[in-house]
Amino acid sequence: MASSKLISCLLFLSSVAFLAQTVSSNYLYHFCSKSGNFTANSYYAQNLKNLLGDLYLKTPLTGFSTSSIGQNYDQTNGLSLCRGDVSSDNCKSCVLDASEELGKRCPYDKEAIIWYDNCLLKYSDKDFLGKIDNTYKFYMWNLRVVSKPEYFNAKTKELLGNLAENAYKKKNLYATGEMEIEENKKLNGLVQCTRDISNEDCKKCLDGIITELPSCCDGKEGGRVVGGSCNFRYEIYPFINTP
Repeated sequence: MASSKLISCLLFLSSVAFLAQTVSSNYLYHFCSKSGNFTANSYYAQNLKNLLGDLYLKTPLTGFSTSSIGQNYDQTNGLSLCRGDVSSDNCKSCVLDASEELGKRCPYDKEAIIWYDNCLLKYSDKDFLGKIDNTYKFYMWNLRVVSKPEYFNAKTKELLGNLAENAYKKKNLYATGEMEIEENKKLNGLVQCTRDISNEDCKKCLDGIITELPSCCDGKEGGRVVGGSCNFRYEIYPFINTP
């Protein structure tokens, strides 16, 4: 069972050149909670199937959706979120990929979560909607180290803090931006929250994961802290999709 302190630290082994070319729907990580199981022909199984179909249809319209299907012990609750710069078509394909992949990786778990570059998908028999998820979280980072780590760390924290301040005031709880750190060199950042939590909880969630920068990405050229309710990413190269 995953605990509130469970963090999986993943090495971001790829080079900048490779990362820039990686398909945006790339699988990142997942958790199977092991807190409860269901059987293949149960009411819960049918409700989960209907829930995933509902999320697949609804999410691409705005980039976010929640759903609850069934009652009592057979009720399943879910949400899916696409990155704010992802097209509707790519959002739809990512949610479908996430649904199918969770079915393979966590076939009979009542609670599971999966992340791709383009989206996240979570479902549970518990009513988690509207609450900050501090249970599921992981780190990713680039192995390359900057030449001036203290300066770079301060600039990264400043950029992400500014983006968090911007994002929580927005309806879609999403913000991107850049900051010049050297001549002809810019730091790029992204922050996002799931839209089931309040604006104030979005700010609280982002502020919390930004404090984890020293544990995650001290002096690294790029990094992410990715959770069930919010995430950030920064890189020294452009990674945001532009219209």
